[in-house]
Amino acid sequence: MIVIDHSPPDSVYERLAALLRDAIERGEYGPGEKLPTEGRLAQIHDVGRDTVRDALSVLRAEGRVVTTRGSGTRVRANREMAVVELPAGGQVTGRMPTPAERTRWNLPPGVPVFVLEHPDGEPEVIPADRARLAVPPIVGQDADEASKG
Repeated sequence: MIVIDHSPPDSVYERLAALLRDAIERGEYGPGEKLPTEGRLAQIHDVGRDTVRDALSVLRAEGRVVTTRGSGTRVRANREMAVVELPAGGQVTGRMPTPAERTRWNLPPGVPVFVLEHPDGEPEVIPADRARLAVPPIVGQDADEASKG
């Protein structure tokens, strides 16, 4: 049994989310595999069910798990991540998808979208669980210099 440390600085649900995230990344729970029930996770980690729900919500927002009412929570199948390069002068915001966007991309609850606003065009909506945003290097600066700020 892994017991959650209830001391600050992170909240208990964030620490539980980190433990579950690590278990998924280590392969303890593979793609498509069902996680223990909320009640069982609460018992295993000595936390309340609300804490488990909050932790699972974090993992859903990250696109790592999918919860289906009546079926439980499963690890999301691995998906190729597109790299989206931000255009010069572009801006990105995040928000929850509209019902139409959720249907269009078959997005599970809790997965946000990025809205990429091009300086000279229409905004582009991108599911956050399918894309990594990349900032292009500044002209005349190599990647190591750019990452140092």
